[in-house]
Amino acid sequence: MFLHKLLLSNFKNYEQCDLVFSDKINCFAGNNGVGKTNLLDAIHYLSFCKSYFNPSDSQNIRHGQEYFVINGSFQRNSDSPDLVQCIQKKNQRKRFLLNKKEYDRLADHIGHFPLVMISPYDRDLINEGSEVRRRYIDSVISQFDKFYLDDLIQYNKVLIHRNALLKSFAEKNFFDSSQLEIWDGQLIRLGILLYEKRSSFLEAFIPIFQHYYTYISGGIEKVDVKYDSQLCNAPMETLFRDSLSRDRSAQFSTVGIHKDDLEFKLDGFQVKKFGSQGQQKSFVVAIKLAQFDYTRNIKGYKPILLLDDVFDKLDDMRVQQLISLVSKNNFGQVFITDTSGDRIRKIFDSMEIDHKFFSLPIQD
Repeated sequence: MFLHKLLLSNFKNYEQCDLVFSDKINCFAGNNGVGKTNLLDAIHYLSFCKSYFNPSDSQNIRHGQEYFVINGSFQRNSDSPDLVQCIQKKNQRKRFLLNKKEYDRLADHIGHFPLVMISPYDRDLINEGSEVRRRYIDSVISQFDKFYLDDLIQYNKVLIHRNALLKSFAEKNFFDSSQLEIWDGQLIRLGILLYEKRSSFLEAFIPIFQHYYTYISGGIEKVDVKYDSQLCNAPMETLFRDSLSRDRSAQFSTVGIHKDDLEFKLDGFQVKKFGSQGQQKSFVVAIKLAQFDYTRNIKGYKPILLLDDVFDKLDDMRVQQLISLVSKNNFGQVFITDTSGDRIRKIFDSMEIDHKFFSLPIQD
């Protein structure tokens, strides 16, 4: 599977843009601010129905315009091209179409065109709170498990209702356990399903991640990921029973899979506190490459790989290891951005692999 064509109208800094890609390596080079990352973000929209960087769709409309449109043409084997279209108008809901048929739910599109993006923002996985790491796990599993995504959406809806009820009890100085038990039962059922799928995913995912980190680093460090969930220590029914008084006092649900987290370790120590910038970047790059490998094995074909400014903070050895890796047959179509056109040209012109070079800003 690969993206053959990309057409943009009024997306971020692009008034109009029409590009045809190589099915292997595509390089965008130019100074900061010319729109390299915006092209990757447009491709991300075609896979996930949303921006990688900005949760507000309307803010991705070009300044002074009323809408943006992203069109992509995907090719899978010898089948007819799949046409994906995203339309966002100001003050209107986002529309998403596959082969001119509009989706009723955006969630139904997730997983059709799998994609992995590696960006400087990925260091948030290490440095930010647990919500970022949960969201990452959920986004990966959702690409190949529709039931997981549906259960997750339902769990979050039920959680909102339970929290609203706890707040209402406090405001009215009233409590009815039977009302709470209705939501408890749903959260327990859904939470167990989600926990088991997260556990199963991580059990298979972590060895792949460790393999890629060893490759990138040259085997000089050992890394690990630990799944930190309250359900590792007690059944969910017990957690809810034991936390009832605390929940009533806090006026929200203090236990459940919405509190899950991941612990990132480097030679037994926290990466966040003891890892250098290069080690931290190698860590998240290895996570994303493992995501690629895992998704490929599940889907049966290669996702698209987006590498945004990957050379920053990596020494020459790690850069060469990474480029050598993604140029092999295990990987399919790759998009890379770099501020140095000479560097990226030199790397790929010396390699016998099909590639296409785009110098930005693109001239009409």
